[in-house]
Amino acid sequence: MAKLKYDKNGRLMFTEEMKEEYTILVPMMLPIHFSMLKAIFQREGYHMEVLETQNSNIIQMGLKYCHNDICYPAQLTIGQLMDALQSGKYDVHKVAVMLSQTGGGCRASNYISLLRKALDRAGLDFVPAVSINFSGLEENPGFVITKKMVYEMANAVIYGDLLMCLHNQTEPYEKEAGVSQRLVERFTAMLNDDFAKGESMGPKAIRKKMDEIVSAFAAVPVYKKDKVRVGIVGEIYVKFAPLGNNNLEAFLLKENAEPVVPGLLDFLLYTIDTGIEDYIRYGGKLLKPIITKYLMHVFTGIQKDMIRAIKRAGCFHAPSSFSRTKELAGQVIDYGVKMGEGWLLTGEMMALIDEGVNNIVCTQPFGCLPNHVCGRGMMRRIKKFHPDANIVAIDYDASATRVNQENRLKLMLATAQKIRAAQ
Repeated sequence: MAKLKYDKNGRLMFTEEMKEEYTILVPMMLPIHFSMLKAIFQREGYHMEVLETQNSNIIQMGLKYCHNDICYPAQLTIGQLMDALQSGKYDVHKVAVMLSQTGGGCRASNYISLLRKALDRAGLDFVPAVSINFSGLEENPGFVITKKMVYEMANAVIYGDLLMCLHNQTEPYEKEAGVSQRLVERFTAMLNDDFAKGESMGPKAIRKKMDEIVSAFAAVPVYKKDKVRVGIVGEIYVKFAPLGNNNLEAFLLKENAEPVVPGLLDFLLYTIDTGIEDYIRYGGKLLKPIITKYLMHVFTGIQKDMIRAIKRAGCFHAPSSFSRTKELAGQVIDYGVKMGEGWLLTGEMMALIDEGVNNIVCTQPFGCLPNHVCGRGMMRRIKKFHPDANIVAIDYDASATRVNQENRLKLMLATAQKIRAAQ
């Protein structure tokens, strides 16, 4: 058994010995993306398991071990981890848990501390809680992310965004049910194999792979129907995670709508961009903006390749580039608004409308003040620019009922149909 090691502040560290012996449990957010990210970490010798549980005990665990005033995403992610640890499925003396830290003013940066308090309360203080961050907030001798891994993780994110985008545009119209999902599974398995081997990571190989993926989805036989397109924005976890939004995408598909979800790479670019904005506004060390500008150049280049691949097919709607989203956000909100999803949330709504998606669901989790300011708080201003915008804010919290959420969604869809009929 690995020997427990603590830092000078008394924090239990994840050691190199633990890397060999321990399984790292990770809450699920994006099934496609996380599958590829897992492949990268496993190649580097980490034993990682992404939790897919969605039972009712998860939120009860979250409420038990978190203060009921903390954000709903914290309750769910910590609840999912605590539910797994107490399920009897794992040897708790050979398991670690992981959460991300963005390092900004959002309370999500404190989730890792809340997780450690939960472990302590449950008598599991010997379980290491690993922070995955790119801000140097916490370091562990047994958990190191290399420059190569960062580049590969960005590739995994853009592949995930591409598959999510094409799947959402194909599944609502496919003539044979399940074809687009099988394509997702096929390409995810193929990309996982590439990441596991460390292959096909150059720009030319990535562009070729993107063209192959787009061509396969473009070949799926579809009905030529004009369905209501519904954008999904909001706090990053509740926007993406089926557990967080009560399977929102599946519900919209059932209601004969096409879900449109802005990708994860935009959020990563937004976090990089805030570092550049901080330097412009407040100054600081020159090295940081040089590094962030380089990362911005590399990652936006990958996104542009994806957008070009989608446009070449001629049968799909390509998402907005990050630069276009930022430009549109600047029309209604200042770039200094950067807590949580900040101006990006407002920008995504503006970009969706710019793409012709006037119907938008803004997922509002309990306790997320930045989301309420930049989401619900900006709707009136957005409608001054776009009077026909049909935006609804849906609250997600431990006491909100699925019936109430779905009724509000149905009302939004009914409004969308009336607007279409009047045009």
